[in-house]
Amino acid sequence: MVKLAKSLFKYRWVSSWTKLNFLLLGLGLLGSCTDSSTIGGNTNTAKISRLDTVLQRGKLICGVSGEVPGFSFVDQGGKYSGLDVDFCRSIASALFDDPEKVEYRNLNAKERFTAVQTGEVDVLSRNTTWTIGRDTSTALEFAPTTFYDGQGMMVRKDSKIKNLEGLNNASICTQSGTTTELNLADQMRKLNIPYKPVTFEDVNAAFAAYQSGRCTAISADRSALVSRRTLLSNAADHVVLDTVFSKEPLSPAVSNGDSKWFDAVKWIIYSTMAAEELGIDSKNVAQMASSPSSEVKRFLGTEGELGKNMGLSPDFAARVVKHVGNYGEIYNRNLGPGTKFNLARGLNNLWTQGGLIYSPPFR
Repeated sequence: MVKLAKSLFKYRWVSSWTKLNFLLLGLGLLGSCTDSSTIGGNTNTAKISRLDTVLQRGKLICGVSGEVPGFSFVDQGGKYSGLDVDFCRSIASALFDDPEKVEYRNLNAKERFTAVQTGEVDVLSRNTTWTIGRDTSTALEFAPTTFYDGQGMMVRKDSKIKNLEGLNNASICTQSGTTTELNLADQMRKLNIPYKPVTFEDVNAAFAAYQSGRCTAISADRSALVSRRTLLSNAADHVVLDTVFSKEPLSPAVSNGDSKWFDAVKWIIYSTMAAEELGIDSKNVAQMASSPSSEVKRFLGTEGELGKNMGLSPDFAARVVKHVGNYGEIYNRNLGPGTKFNLARGLNNLWTQGGLIYSPPFR
């Protein structure tokens, strides 16, 4: 091999790169810089999964907004709460049997994807819409949808505006760097309604402009409008229109190319949904461990080893339900009856109740 490599240097038509590769191959150096193995004819380069990194670190770093009540909001005492936050807590519960082993990072719309790509955060749980463009161009892998939403519009009640047609030539505030801008432009063009977009990078600036009267209306996900309305002075003076003009499946996301970590996050989220379907909640999870149902036993880890192939404890799902609850408990605690939002579950009901919340089987 070395003799062949040397002979190639006599010919000008062989590229210098090819010559170097042959020489290194002959010396047994090519490919020695990585730890690789060949399985079924494919060479797999060893890579440390983010799951191993998080477990060794002893805490999860979760990217959130921190500014959307009901989803992720930090109070004056530094305490985080909300539906997005509870999914961060669910992951920490599954990994460490402790929902508090989370470090939260507040991210705006512009910086959220970069934070995942660079490894600044382990997972993004920040009211982010799963789209084909984001799935294929941002090097992200989207986990199961945790909230099915749609874009809407908020106006002042005294404006008497009832629909989008009433916004002819009106100024509309939106946040740039989100799907909101494009959706709004598409819808208004479709209806042939001229309008004046007023965009802001910062969501707080967008809502401040709307509140000050700079815009006639503001457009965002309906959940964000309902949430943000509670922060406006005289919240009752504002109304969210019934019109819904987009699909906004909000999903957590992790970095692409790490199936071990993606599988763990994916199935931890699914465990909250499966628990509700199985009738397991934070109050009865201990008693359900003695259930005669094999399906329940597998889910709670008292039978079989469902978590083993993901590098998780067999009782990872039981940990989630014990500390955080099932999907219904998470939803109701943050958005449902008894909260200031009182959002009907609608599409966020279980599939057995006419909604879209659905987990693949735990078997």
